[in-house]
Amino acid sequence: MKRITLAITILAAFACNQPGEKTEASTTVTQTFSTEGKKVIVYTTADSTNLRLSITDTLSFEDLPQPLETDVFVFVDPSKSCQSLLGIGGALTDASAETFAKLSKEKQQELLTAYYDKEKGIGYTMARTNINSCDFSSDSYTYVADNDSSLKSFNIGHDRKFRILFIKQVIAAAGGKLTLFSSPWSPPAWMKTNNDMLHGGKLKPEYYQTWANYFAKFIKAYEGEGIPVWGVSIQNEPMATQKWESCIYSAEDERDFLKRNLGPTFEREGMSDKKIIV
Repeated sequence: MKRITLAITILAAFACNQPGEKTEASTTVTQTFSTEGKKVIVYTTADSTNLRLSITDTLSFEDLPQPLETDVFVFVDPSKSCQSLLGIGGALTDASAETFAKLSKEKQQELLTAYYDKEKGIGYTMARTNINSCDFSSDSYTYVADNDSSLKSFNIGHDRKFRILFIKQVIAAAGGKLTLFSSPWSPPAWMKTNNDMLHGGKLKPEYYQTWANYFAKFIKAYEGEGIPVWGVSIQNEPMATQKWESCIYSAEDERDFLKRNLGPTFEREGMSDKKIIV
C-alpha cells in the first residue's frame, strides 16, 4: 500500500456504543487529531518466509480531502476508546513442558528468549495452563484418588516433574511477572455423568461444590510453588464432546456453578481477586 488515507467522521463516534445505549442526533467533537509528522511502521509475520514480526515498511500520511468509493480507508475517532488489550501469550501444557525438558540448555534458553524476552524476543505476557490432564498431556491424570470427595489426597506431584519447573523458567524469562490463568479440560471421571474423563459427559450436580473446592486447592498449590494464578476459566471448550478430556456445560450450567459454588468458594478462601472466565 503506497498511501494511507485517514478520514475523521462523526459516524465513528457511535462505533463503541453499547447495545441499548441511546445516542443523540448530533454531537460535537472538540478534540483535534493530526497526522502531521506521524509515521506508520508495518510489521509482518508470514508462513513459509523469514518474516517473524519483521519490520517490512514505513508509511507516511498524505492529504486526501475526499476519498473515492473504491479507496480503502479507516474511520478514526481518537476521542473514543473501547476494550484494552491485557496481553498476548501461549499455552504452557504438559506437552510443551515435556518437550522443553528434552532440549539442550542452549536451546531452552533460545526458546525462552524468543518468546518471553521483551527486548530480544516477542515478549509474551500471558499464559494458560491446564488443571488435570488435557489433550496436550502424555497421560490422563487428576490430583486426587478416586472417589475422594473430601479431596484429602489432593496432590500436584505429577506437575512437579516437568510443568511447574517449566512455568517457573517462563516467569523468570518474562521478567518475573506473567499473567497466568488455568483451565480444566475435565473433572475426575467419578465426578461425571459418563464416569469418563474423555468423551464429554457432564459434572454431576452432587459434585459441584467438590469441584469448586478443587479449583481453590489447585490455585493454592500452584501459588505455594511460587506460581501466581491470575484467574481461571470454568471449562475448556464447554460445548465440545471430544475423544480426549472434555466436559459439557451449557451457559446456564456455567452460570449456576459460578453463582452457587465457584464464586462463593473463592470469596471464602480469600481469592476474591481471582478472575473467573466463562
